[in-house]
Amino acid sequence: MKKLIFITIFILTFSTNSFTDTAHFIDFSKVLNNSKVGAKAQSELKNKFESESKKYSKIEKNIRKTESELISQKQTISAEEYQKKVEALRAQVADLQKNKQDSFKKIAKSRNDAKLALLKSVNPIIKKYMEDKKIEIILDKKGIVMANTNLEITDQIIAILNKEVPSLKIN
Repeated sequence: MKKLIFITIFILTFSTNSFTDTAHFIDFSKVLNNSKVGAKAQSELKNKFESESKKYSKIEKNIRKTESELISQKQTISAEEYQKKVEALRAQVADLQKNKQDSFKKIAKSRNDAKLALLKSVNPIIKKYMEDKKIEIILDKKGIVMANTNLEITDQIIAILNKEVPSLKIN
C-alpha cells in the first residue's frame, strides 16, 4: 500500500512538473501593431487611405458643385439638354463610386497581404523561441479567458522581430 501511494505521488509530481510553464500565450494584435515593421506598415497604409480619401472627397465636392450649377441652369436650358447633363452627371457619380470602391478594396487587400507577410515572418521566430525555451504550446491571447501574465511572451517576440525583420514590402 505504501508503495502504491509513493508511486502515485511520484507520478503526479512528475506529471505536474513536466507540464508546468510549457504553455505560453502571445497577443498577435500587439505584435502586428507595436513591432517596428508592423507599425511602419500600418502607418504607410493609413497614409495611403487618407490620400485616397482626400482625392475622392475633392472629386465629390466638384461633382456637387456641378450639380448645383446644373440645378440653377434648369430654367435657362432646354429639357433635352438638361436631361443629357443629368445623365452625364449620373455617369460621373457612378464612375466615381466604382473607382472609390476599387481603390479602397486595393488598400484592404494590401493591408491583409501585409498582415499575412508579417505573420509569415513571425512564425519562424516563434518556432525558434519555442525550441530555445522548451515551450510546448503557444496560444493566441484572444482565446484565453485568464492566465498568469508571466506566461505572456509578446514583448520578447516583438523584440526579436524588431531585430530580425527590418522592413516589410507593401503592395
